[in-house]
Amino acid sequence: MSVTDHPAPLIGIPVRLSDGDAPDADVRIGEANRIFDEVVGLVRAAGAEPVLLQPDSADSPLDERLAGCAGFVVPGGGDVDPALYGADSDHPSLYDVNPVQDGLDAAVVRYALEHRRPMLGICRGMQLLNILRGGSLHVDMAPTPVTHNPEPGVEWAVHDVALSADSAVAEAFGRGRIPVASGHHQAVDRVGDGLRVSARADDGCVEAVEASGDPQAAWTVGVQWHPEALEPDSELRLPLFRALLAQVNAQTDGRVNAQADAQPRVEPQS
Repeated sequence: MSVTDHPAPLIGIPVRLSDGDAPDADVRIGEANRIFDEVVGLVRAAGAEPVLLQPDSADSPLDERLAGCAGFVVPGGGDVDPALYGADSDHPSLYDVNPVQDGLDAAVVRYALEHRRPMLGICRGMQLLNILRGGSLHVDMAPTPVTHNPEPGVEWAVHDVALSADSAVAEAFGRGRIPVASGHHQAVDRVGDGLRVSARADDGCVEAVEASGDPQAAWTVGVQWHPEALEPDSELRLPLFRALLAQVNAQTDGRVNAQADAQPRVEPQS
């Protein structure tokens, strides 16, 4: 069976749970909810079928829905609770810290890692991946020569990142340097176990991490920027989603071929 024989693979995406329309909602919550829809659209444009993952419930156990997904995208959103990496949960820069969102996203990341399913983490998704591998974050980045968090009223901060030559991100984009759209005040500090840095901004900020050291690990990539953004270059929106799908299809082919090889062979009668 070839990749073209498979139905569109299912890619799980944990939903955003904070209400951006609430009267006192931070404007960034509404923005995160809007770009979530862009992520869903790009998963579909890459050739997969998005599965929107809600928190666990008695009527719909999360593990059952996770088991049906061939890969995952964990998108951006509010700040991860710093208590998860031993930092100050009362820092004044924090916004939209949501323990239910943390629990849902963490369950998805853990499942992907434990079951070796390909996964793409975006902004918050990359940060949570790093935390769950034992890493930490800068709770609030010090000012640097590169602007990572746009001024109020500006949608994105645009800057370049350098991609490591032997990395999955460089392979996805086919080049060693790209412009990206950023919107974050936190960043990776201590890199988690089993991860390596595969992209940096010119100020040294970690811009991508990926699985390293375990030849059996699935394709696991986290990027600090927002590939779903329409700027600075719309041609740079799909490559990471296509790379994820390619890895999902390769895994699916491998499982199908292994199952076929395991079937007993019936010799034709003479």
